[in-house]
Amino acid sequence: MNRVRTVAYAALSLVIPGAAVVFGLLPASAATAGPIRGLGGKCIDVAGSATANGTAVQLYDCNGTAAQQWTVGNTDATIRALGKCMDVTAASTANGAKIQLYDCNATGAQKWTVSNGTLINTASGKCLDVTGKSTANGTRLQIWTCAGGTNQTWTMPGGSTPTGKNLDDPAKKDVAMQIVSAAENSSLDWRAQFSYIEDIGDGRGYTAGIIGFCSGTGDMLELVEAYTATKPSNVLARYLPALRAVNGTDSHAGLDPNFPRDWRTAAADPVFQAAQESERDRVYFNPSVRDGKSDGVRALGQFAYYDAAVVHGYEGMRAIRSRALAKARPPAQGGDERAWLNAFLDERVVEMKKEEAHSDTSRIDTAQRVFLNNGNFDLNTPLDFKVYGDPYHIG
Repeated sequence: MNRVRTVAYAALSLVIPGAAVVFGLLPASAATAGPIRGLGGKCIDVAGSATANGTAVQLYDCNGTAAQQWTVGNTDATIRALGKCMDVTAASTANGAKIQLYDCNATGAQKWTVSNGTLINTASGKCLDVTGKSTANGTRLQIWTCAGGTNQTWTMPGGSTPTGKNLDDPAKKDVAMQIVSAAENSSLDWRAQFSYIEDIGDGRGYTAGIIGFCSGTGDMLELVEAYTATKPSNVLARYLPALRAVNGTDSHAGLDPNFPRDWRTAAADPVFQAAQESERDRVYFNPSVRDGKSDGVRALGQFAYYDAAVVHGYEGMRAIRSRALAKARPPAQGGDERAWLNAFLDERVVEMKKEEAHSDTSRIDTAQRVFLNNGNFDLNTPLDFKVYGDPYHIG
């Protein structure tokens, strides 16, 4: 709850069943860019970095060039490099059909599904395959009947095989909310926090709700504005002038004495609950997960980014990341995931200790660092950790 925030804005769409609510906000993209590694630890490569239609897609030593930067997780199921799509030549479904680069054309020859470490062409049902199981540079890629061999096993951008789920998977996201709630509210029951509100004396006015929206930092104002845009007659709408006036201060002018009571009343409204979740996602969760995917970190790293944004604001999280870059590189830039996350968490601790309200760094030391030291990059349950000395168990 003790945080300084910089509010980010985007267009998003969130539909809440049964509440007839649509919030105009756009979720973070699921796409991730980086090298795809396969047999012999080599990378999928566009021959000669050429962009001509028909250019061979091959296996080659990983070199960090644009010819090996593939975007996966696109909404159209394509895999892209150099502005074009990975394509099965002539849309063939025969074993041995070669893979090439080609203008994106929305055909089945360019659609791929990730499944248990394999890349399956949806038109043929066959797997992306290294011809002859050769690790020689320049070996062409092809499609072949899926057999589960090492020549059909691929590691996606970020250093993880496709079996792990990102933090925006609903089950993973719920785990993330529980961990944050343990640090923010000393409870894993994050859904019980919609009605929470108090002034904790940190200079940011009232702190409230599932993510600690603050009257002094702008995000509480944005939340009530979003709620009012959807439901103009809500009980908090009359406080908007006061929220605008106190933004940037710790003042309660125009809010006392009834604002806490009315906040708790609004918290029983499914529309207000939906607004809280929507603003949490728009301002903090979606941008952080998006950045984590772009950096090639798995669910744990995505959570580390999100938790930093909760406490320091999204721009504060980006500043921590920038300082970490002086010590390590994320997987998408060829770095080691463990080393990168340790560098990020080190800089996060430095940032927290700059302010007395954040001087207890146990949410890092005895939680996130524990998961990292255990090699739990996918943030799989069960999880056992401590915050402020209190033990928690998830799963």
